[in-house]
Amino acid sequence: MLVYSWEEAAWMALAAIVTDWIVGDPAWRWLTHPVVWIGRWIGWLERRLREDGRPLPPASLRRRGLVLTALTVGLAFAVIYAIVWAAFWIHPWLGYAVNVWFISTTIAVKGLKQAAMAVYVPLREGRLAEARTFTGYIVGRDTTKLEEPELTRATVETVAENIVDAFTAPICFALLGGAPLAMLYRATNTLDSMVGYKNDKYADFGWASARWDDVLNYIPARLAGLLLVVWACCAPGMSGKRAAMAVLRFAKLHPSPNSGIPESAAAGALGIELGGVNVYHGRASERARMGWPLRQRGRDDIVRTVGMLYGVSYLMAGGLLICALLSL
Repeated sequence: MLVYSWEEAAWMALAAIVTDWIVGDPAWRWLTHPVVWIGRWIGWLERRLREDGRPLPPASLRRRGLVLTALTVGLAFAVIYAIVWAAFWIHPWLGYAVNVWFISTTIAVKGLKQAAMAVYVPLREGRLAEARTFTGYIVGRDTTKLEEPELTRATVETVAENIVDAFTAPICFALLGGAPLAMLYRATNTLDSMVGYKNDKYADFGWASARWDDVLNYIPARLAGLLLVVWACCAPGMSGKRAAMAVLRFAKLHPSPNSGIPESAAAGALGIELGGVNVYHGRASERARMGWPLRQRGRDDIVRTVGMLYGVSYLMAGGLLICALLSL
């Protein structure tokens, strides 16, 4: 059985954060990202559980969705556990290295920065059509008619929300159980992103995945909110007080019990308003408005939000380093 001391978990998580800062999501042809395999598994299993799209009653869809959730998170945990166990059996240092690598694949600080900058650079250079295209890669809403303030909003909301999904949550679970537990979380988050929608197709089938994601993100989302407030207190041009007030006032308005926390903190820190009208497949949907519109949103807010993302990672890495050094 794999059991890690607090010191081992802290050093592995810290090394994984640094690895992600440097490497990010590798684009090597011979190395397929674990999340890609998880996504393929979810798609394959969904097709079989849905019996090629035949209509099923809601209760049956919920049971099948529960099976999808249980099998996916269970398999993700078991596969990584077996790989890490085998690595430790060969040599302890190999076990640590494998742990670090797999944990780094569950976080995406550098990948989020690259996705955000792929929107920012065309906006800065006046290539609006290109910015719309790249924004469409990271959000589900229609982007074909959006102007700079709305493209900025979509990107800022995505980066802020993913501070939890792509950083604080996987690191929290890595500290509890190394790479196997971090990958269990990543499988949960991938399930939510693929089937956790409140639409006709997934309202019942994706219910278990969405609720399980809410449960796992509960504490990491609040940790992210706290770290965002701390960073906003230190960063020039931001307001920690306003970030904290925005969380208290606006986070509960978000349909997710967790996503509203980092989004409202970012809005308050920056002095802008997030939320508003989104269009999905030609149908308008009103999202909760968060923050105070003290000024017009602009493309530079994308860079500032990426800075907040990195700021949270610096704070968490610094805390881990201090705790690991004190334990020596």
